[in-house]
Amino acid sequence: MPVDVEKIIQFIKQGDQDNVQLHLDDYNTEQRELEEFRRNKVRQYVPDSDSDLDSDENEDQDLVLRRRLAAALIWFIRMRLQPGVLRVCLRTLRIISRDRKALAPLITDYAILTLARLGGISALPTWPEEEEAEWGSSHSDITPENETETHLDNNGSNAQHLTSFREGDDSVGVFAACAESLVCEGVQSNPVNVASNCNVGRETQNDCHEEKERKDGVCGLLTRGKRDARGEKDEEEGHDDGEVWRKEAMKALCNVIYNSPKAQERACILRLLHGLSERLKDGIHSSPPPSGQFYELRLLFLLTALRPELRIELCQERGVSMLTAALEQCLEVRWGEMHEVLTDLTAPPASKDVTQRALEILKTLFNITYSVHRQEVDEEAANLYRHLAAVLRHCLLVPCEGEDRKEELQGHTVNVLSALPLQCLDVLLSVRISEASKESGGVNMDCVHTLLLFMEKRLDRGQKLKEKLAPVLNLLTESSKAHRETRHYLRQQILPPLRDVGMRPEQGNTLRSKLVRLMTHVDTDIKHCAAELLFVLCKENVSRFVKYTGYGNAAGLLAAQGLLNGRCPSPQPQYSSDSDSDTEEYRQAKDRINPVTGRVEEEQPDPMEGMTEEDKEAEALRLINMFNKLSRGKIIQPMGVTTDGKLAPLCGQTRHSAVEEEEDEEEEEEEDSETEQ
Repeated sequence: MPVDVEKIIQFIKQGDQDNVQLHLDDYNTEQRELEEFRRNKVRQYVPDSDSDLDSDENEDQDLVLRRRLAAALIWFIRMRLQPGVLRVCLRTLRIISRDRKALAPLITDYAILTLARLGGISALPTWPEEEEAEWGSSHSDITPENETETHLDNNGSNAQHLTSFREGDDSVGVFAACAESLVCEGVQSNPVNVASNCNVGRETQNDCHEEKERKDGVCGLLTRGKRDARGEKDEEEGHDDGEVWRKEAMKALCNVIYNSPKAQERACILRLLHGLSERLKDGIHSSPPPSGQFYELRLLFLLTALRPELRIELCQERGVSMLTAALEQCLEVRWGEMHEVLTDLTAPPASKDVTQRALEILKTLFNITYSVHRQEVDEEAANLYRHLAAVLRHCLLVPCEGEDRKEELQGHTVNVLSALPLQCLDVLLSVRISEASKESGGVNMDCVHTLLLFMEKRLDRGQKLKEKLAPVLNLLTESSKAHRETRHYLRQQILPPLRDVGMRPEQGNTLRSKLVRLMTHVDTDIKHCAAELLFVLCKENVSRFVKYTGYGNAAGLLAAQGLLNGRCPSPQPQYSSDSDSDTEEYRQAKDRINPVTGRVEEEQPDPMEGMTEEDKEAEALRLINMFNKLSRGKIIQPMGVTTDGKLAPLCGQTRHSAVEEEEDEEEEEEEDSETEQ
């Protein structure tokens, strides 16, 4: 039998905490079972079905009840409740906060501040005196006729708005006069390339990185996530009621912020980010960190992902330094000399909870640093980013529970590293060499080797290459340009001396083959990233680049950079003078290698063998006519290489030659007519 929501609201009005807890427990269980049923339900939708029409009508009634219940609970939780009652009320609010249609009572200043304070965020604007006086008091009616809703305007002052609400009205509920349509704020500059678990406590099948806006107005860069990895029963075990309801409040607040652009706007005005930062700073200095810190970090990530102005605000409040310290605390970083973190590979792997918190920190760090690499930084900022890079090196190397979780941690670490100034990444190499270390030229290559293995894993997966592979390709490319030892080590691993010249460069399972295959990928960004890395490893030498990839694969990059004529780029890049040594196998087959395919081709019979000169001329004319027909039909466009090494259409040259031929024919006709006369 369905739970009677009207009865729960009546119990809330009466302040009957025991009955509220009992019936809300049943309501929460019912909602979880209903969600499970909807996820597993598969049936064919029939537009004209009477059952569907009845379902829509019932859904509208349920929606009104959910809104009224949410409004009642927001008022109820500000009373002095028993811990168990408060916990179950917040759990109900968290369930309701997943439904965007029922959010109206939860996107008011009153609701946002209430959830934030219950979540432990104390540095927030104070509520008006008349509302604070009612804290813990008993209202005779939860839905007065002329309830006053209070919003804080942009200047922090109180703005009064009158709301008329009657029980059973279809508008919303108490403290819910937000009838405005939700306006899409959008995420500018695309700072978030990884967003997961955004809707706390809910599992869906949607792709987490759609590049379009959803119909409800929330930008598709943050789509619904999977069920939170933390189970409810697991969280409650070993924790007191206070910790549990603080987490429930933060979960509900995360859902509200994620699902409503209006709530995001109000959160900015209420300076929720400032209060959250203060809360996190307090947690950094505590040992161990607060158990609910994960949800504070999740909320910080959502705010910076959805509101561009908050990224600037967090940077101005020394957010990079704060998040770096939080990452150090999370991973229990131990420092050596200068910017060196001591990584013990024999230590127990990082737990699931530690990894999840580190992921939220890394995502937020990327949001506020994604454009730093384009800026000139002073000495103080450079020291800050070097300090962060040293911690990120530890993130790359630290062992984790489960390979998938380790790869995810490395992926977000690569994203942040690719956003930092290139001159600050020298700390990745300035680590002492141990017996088990990889090295090149006396420099520790453990970090570079880890990036190489990570790149190969992403190559083998072959999924979402632009999102998952491009950052590490760009990072390795830029590092190879800046550090000779890095380039030398990567070239040994990716472009070893050629031996098997009977196989095309794109064939096989070597790293070179996998990257060469990407050079003809349909995604131009991935194609360019892979080609650029190989080109830099060849020290931007065109002939060497063609040698390892084949002219056909290399043509795209060479055309884009104006190098099809084989000349070196201008200005000449500064690389070391080490030579490219050829193997004996390559030297013996060099003259028989086809430069287009990059391998030794089998000798083909002469197609013109046995043809007379007239047959050859006729065949040439037939081919010319075929090309002209394809060109006129715009199926192909003849191209040529200009003096600066770039491709240019030949249509202008062809048209010019055609005009000259017509003029020559006219002159010949005139000469013939004069001769006849």
